[in-house]
Amino acid sequence: MTDDSPVPPRGLTLRDVSEACGVSEMTVSRVLRDRGDVSPATRARVLEAAKRLGYVPNKIAGALASQRVNLVTVIIPSLSNMVFPEVLGGISAALEDTGLQPVVGVSHYAAEREEAVLYEMLSWRPSGVILAGLEHTQASRRMLENAGIPVVEIMDVDGEAIDSVVGISHQRAGREMADAIVAAGYRRIGFLGSKMPHDHRARKRLEGFREGLARVGIEIAATEFYSGGSALAKGRQMTEAILARDPDLDFLYFSNDMIGAGGLLHCLEAGHDVPGGIGLAGFNGLEILEGMPRRLATMDACRREIGERAARIVAGRSPSGLIGGERVELAPVLQPGDTIRPARTG
Repeated sequence: MTDDSPVPPRGLTLRDVSEACGVSEMTVSRVLRDRGDVSPATRARVLEAAKRLGYVPNKIAGALASQRVNLVTVIIPSLSNMVFPEVLGGISAALEDTGLQPVVGVSHYAAEREEAVLYEMLSWRPSGVILAGLEHTQASRRMLENAGIPVVEIMDVDGEAIDSVVGISHQRAGREMADAIVAAGYRRIGFLGSKMPHDHRARKRLEGFREGLARVGIEIAATEFYSGGSALAKGRQMTEAILARDPDLDFLYFSNDMIGAGGLLHCLEAGHDVPGGIGLAGFNGLEILEGMPRRLATMDACRREIGERAARIVAGRSPSGLIGGERVELAPVLQPGDTIRPARTG
C-alpha cells in the first residue's frame, strides 16, 4: 500500500460505547448480549448510546482472527417483485469465484424493518453490504458509516451515498419518458403508481416525469395510486378506475411493468385503440412483457448489471481500482414496444 492509499474506516468498538455512556466495557458487553444483572437505567443508557453511535455488537468476537466472515449482506425491498431476483442474479454471478457468499434480507419497503435486518446482519461482521436505495433511518446510516466495510447502495443515484453507489437516475428516467410521450403527440396524460410513497425510486421517476412535462407546459391530468404491491390484477383495476373517471386520457404512465401489463390487458379487452387512441408505458423492462399480446413500452433499468457492478466493488474487483467512494451511473434505455405511437415530425 502506498502512502497516498485510502485508509479504511475504523469500526466502532465496545470502548467507544463505554466512553459515550460512562460505564465499563464489561457492562456494555453484558447489556448488548442481554446477559448479567444490569439496572434498567444503565441498560437504557447503554442502548441509547449504542444506537446513537451506530454500534452493532460482534457475534463472532474471538472466533476468527480476521473478525470478518466471507458473507456479503444484501438487503432488498421485496422478493415477490420480479425486479430484484435479477439484481440478485447479477450479485451472485459476480461473487461466484471470489470466496464471498451473498446473504439476503428483505425490508418490505419499510425503513424501520431495514434497520432491524441491517442490525442483525452486521452483528455477524460480513465482508460488505449491498442494499437498495439511498433512503435509510438515521440509525441505519450510522451503522453503515461505522461498519468499516465496503457499503454499496444500488438502484438509485439521485441522492447522497454513504460510500459507493451503483444505479440509474430515476429522475432522468422520468424526464426521458415524458419527452418520448410528448414527442409522440400525447397530451392528456395519467400516472398510475403502486407502493406509493414508500417506493422512493418510483417517487423520483414521477418527479422527473412531472418536470419533463412541465418543460412543454403540460401537467399530469389524473393519477391513481395504490399502497400495496405490484400485480397484473391490480393494474387492471387501477386502469379501469382512472379511465372511468377521466375517459379522455390519451396516455397512461405506470410506475412499473407489472401494473402496466395489467393496464394493457384491460385496454385491449375494453376495445381501446392502442396506441392510436391511448398509449401506455411502464418501467423496468421485465421479461414478462415478451408474452403480452402487445409489447408494453418500458425502460430498461439495467438491473443485472447493477448487481454485478455492486458485487465487484465489494469484492475489490472494480475496474476503477477505487477503494470506496465509487459512483457508477448507468443509463436507462427506452424500449418503445408497441404501445407508443411513432414520434411526430415537423
